[in-house]
Amino acid sequence: MDIRQLTTFVQVADLGSFSRAATLLRVAQPALSRQVRALEVELHQPLFDRNGRGVTLTAGGRRLLAHARGILQQVERARQDMDDQRGAASGLVSIGLPPSIGRTLTAPLVEAFRARFPKATLTMVEGLSNYTLEWLTQGRIDCAVVYNATPTAAIELQPVLDEPLFLVSARRRGARAPRALVGAPVALTEVAAHELVIPSRPHAIRMRLETVLAESALKPRVALEIESVPAMLDLVERHALHAVLAIAALRGSGREATLAARPIVVAERQPLTTTLWIATSAQRPRGPLLDQAVALVAELLRAQLGG
Repeated sequence: MDIRQLTTFVQVADLGSFSRAATLLRVAQPALSRQVRALEVELHQPLFDRNGRGVTLTAGGRRLLAHARGILQQVERARQDMDDQRGAASGLVSIGLPPSIGRTLTAPLVEAFRARFPKATLTMVEGLSNYTLEWLTQGRIDCAVVYNATPTAAIELQPVLDEPLFLVSARRRGARAPRALVGAPVALTEVAAHELVIPSRPHAIRMRLETVLAESALKPRVALEIESVPAMLDLVERHALHAVLAIAALRGSGREATLAARPIVVAERQPLTTTLWIATSAQRPRGPLLDQAVALVAELLRAQLGG
């Protein structure tokens, strides 16, 4: 198994066709087919189901594709790290963001990154914290913004800020004028009384809420478990459910006129917060570009969410 074979395999998988992959790679199709066949022989299983319309991945092919993407990205990072030694920050940085802040942070981050690192390329993906941490350990991304992460030997964590949590509810119908987006504080007892639409465990906000409720001998009334923030907001608006989210999930959602948020308070009326961290791999070297990109992400998170 070599880098050329893995590159060929990924291109065929992405395009769903040997002929299209051969055209893109500028390789004769028989040579490309031999590379994939050599992989299948080495791994003792077929990687593609071939049909008249192209190819689809087998179960083994899907598993190899996940590994191959990580391997090829790490090879590219090794090249970039060597390039970084020569001076200006260049190469590729992949950043994972939670959906609740993706809308708020994406545009400012892209603009600032392009201004500071004109020779570098930025890619961004959205995913819940437990997913982006898995992608980080697999080498699919370089850093991730995550909630309430648990330190491990494989992950380095940098705390950025504590973000207040809010009970998001539908506004009363028939209100004559728009009210403020943020309303009066709400106690844990009221949060526990409402039916919630909330992500499943081990989502960081879900675990944080359950922990603080348990400390007051309370537990959440979970009506639905939903992983998508837009879907959660839609259910809150349409079905008289409630959600526990950071305010960034509501701002810019287009639902500010129909939904409202109240800060959740705990003992001695302290706000309930969740910690945002920037996670990087402890098992891969960090070049100058990644160090500077992490600093930029932290700077923008504080500027966009810290006020």
